[in-house]
Amino acid sequence: MKISNIETLSCSAGWRNYYFVKLTTESGIVGWSEYDEGFGSPGVGTVINSLSGRVIGQSVHDHERIYADLYACTRPGAGGVVGQGLGAIENAILDAKAKCLGVPCYTLLGGKVRDSIRVYWSHCATWRISLPDFYPPAINTLDDVEEMGREVREKGFTGLKTNIFIYENGSVRGWGPGFSSPFAPALNVERQILQNLTAHLNAFRKGAGPDMDILLDLNFNAKTEGYLKILRAIENQDIFWVEIDNRNPEALAHIRRASRHPISSCETLLGLGEFLPYFKAEAVDVAIIDTMWNGVWQSMKIAAAANAYEVNVAPHNFYGHLCSMMSAHFATAVPNLRIMEIDIDRIAWDTDLFSHTPTIKDGYIILDDRPGWGTEPNEKALRNHPPLPAGGLTGRVKRDL
Repeated sequence: MKISNIETLSCSAGWRNYYFVKLTTESGIVGWSEYDEGFGSPGVGTVINSLSGRVIGQSVHDHERIYADLYACTRPGAGGVVGQGLGAIENAILDAKAKCLGVPCYTLLGGKVRDSIRVYWSHCATWRISLPDFYPPAINTLDDVEEMGREVREKGFTGLKTNIFIYENGSVRGWGPGFSSPFAPALNVERQILQNLTAHLNAFRKGAGPDMDILLDLNFNAKTEGYLKILRAIENQDIFWVEIDNRNPEALAHIRRASRHPISSCETLLGLGEFLPYFKAEAVDVAIIDTMWNGVWQSMKIAAAANAYEVNVAPHNFYGHLCSMMSAHFATAVPNLRIMEIDIDRIAWDTDLFSHTPTIKDGYIILDDRPGWGTEPNEKALRNHPPLPAGGLTGRVKRDL
């Protein structure tokens, strides 16, 4: 079953864009995947289009060979947006191959290990604070946070993940210097941050109740000293994990040894070679794998290596519904799964963009047996929402000095 065409499409998702690969075979079967350019990765689409000539004419059944060839010809510039382009192509080929065989993608990955996948409500309060026009109702106070914690519990979820916010003068704002919001390159963590974080977590706990697992995402927002200060400040909190992005596995291992909470990391790593130093340094309790960036087939290899180091994995997933389905197929097939991320707050037209959306019951995704990833973008709906000139992190123009 040979590939006859590859193209990229995109649409507006309100404050960012969604991006897709459409791969067509000679028999008319179409394979889809999702990729992203807004989370610090402009140019992935250019990579995909530049490499498409090496893929056209190849068989969808030979995805490992195709990936190896693409990696070899891009080896001098491997990783980054190039690596993400390879992952996007691989995922579209997997979708087409599964459809050719009439099976779900998880069958290609070895079949189901579990029938349902526990998920946590990601960016809980985050979107309603930072982007209330797209994710109402707005959150303005700690009482609102408490109410959202209650909402998560009442909707049947057993886990939520949140970030750091500053409450002052009757308003609230996000704190993300690691993403230049505000611009503060020293990444220092001052007393105000610790006080506000403690109040924010207490409000969530009050609303969500004692049985809710609360996850805290610190991103790239501190250096070793700052992360240690945060961990000391929340030492007596009941936290499922503290998520830390850090380019130095030895520094992260030092942080982990000082923490009474489990440490998760690695969501921005590409390829097994980048993960191995973290496993060898015993830097993480849970390895977060972005299956959209890495490619799901390659992600299974990373998960297998993690298992050898007694580490469980979790998909990084805060994109569109196609990515959620790709992540769910990975999560249902990988033995050493901890939990899966998903955004529950969605833009108003999100469901219009896809043929199917994830089925969630009592905080678990239930996968059916539709061939491929189990969903496809609706091309007419994509055209009804043309892409923004720029969006996501890289689309920000304001800098707080």
